[in-house]
This record gives sequence, structure tokens and C-alpha cells, in this order.
Amino acid sequence: MLYFAYGSNLNHFQMKRRCKDSVFLKKYELKGYRLNFRSKYKAADIEKRNKSKVVGALFEISKSDEKKLDVYEDFPILYKKIYFKYYNKKVMTYIMVKKSKFRFPTEKYLNVIKQGYKDCNLDKKCLRNALKSIK
Repeated sequence: MLYFAYGSNLNHFQMKRRCKDSVFLKKYELKGYRLNFRSKYKAADIEKRNKSKVVGALFEISKSDEKKLDVYEDFPILYKKIYFKYYNKKVMTYIMVKKSKFRFPTEKYLNVIKQGYKDCNLDKKCLRNALKSIK
């Protein structure tokens, strides 16, 4: 199945450790959403926002990888799944259930994400915008 990563799972080392069958396919822009950080975990989330986009990556994952991600993402308590189409294929990603206010991520977590942006060759502008104080 296809999975869209936009936070720490962009980091190839972490993703491979967590999901042994995962294969990075390509970078991808999800239009109509913006990146945010929230919850007591100060974790990445996406939210609907017109004229915005979230840069991330598409991965091919196995059913056992999805089960591991479900545990990591605390599905369905912290995150729920949403789906979108990419060339007629269903793509799964996670979004937070409760939309709490912006919380600046820890330096350690942010460094994992920054490495993921490098691994996937993503434009850091999306990340910089998300880290600005959200009104």
C-alpha cells in the first residue's frame, strides 16, 4: 500500500528501522493542507488549509509495516487515518484526532525531521513556515 509521510517518518533510517519492508518512492506535495506541530508530544500534524501544501514522501509499505506505524502513531487515539488518491491508487496518511494549539517541537525530534527532508530532497520552506508562530 502507499503511505504519505510528512514528519519524522521522512527520515529514511528511522523509517527502515520501524518498517523493514518500506520503500521510498518519491517526494510528493499534498495540496490543500498545511504542516503544524501540536499535542503534548509536540509532534507533526497536517490540517486542511486552502492554498497551502505539505511536502512529504510516498512510501510503499506492507501490511505488517502499517501495523507497526499504527502502534507508533498511537492509532486511533492520537492519530486517525485519512486517504487520498494518487494516480488512482489509494494513499494512507495520519492526522491528529484533536487539533490542539501549536507546540514547538523538541530539538531532537526536529533534527530527525530535518534529516528526513535531506533524505527525501524536500524544500525546507514548508518546515520553516510551520515553525513560525501560528496565529
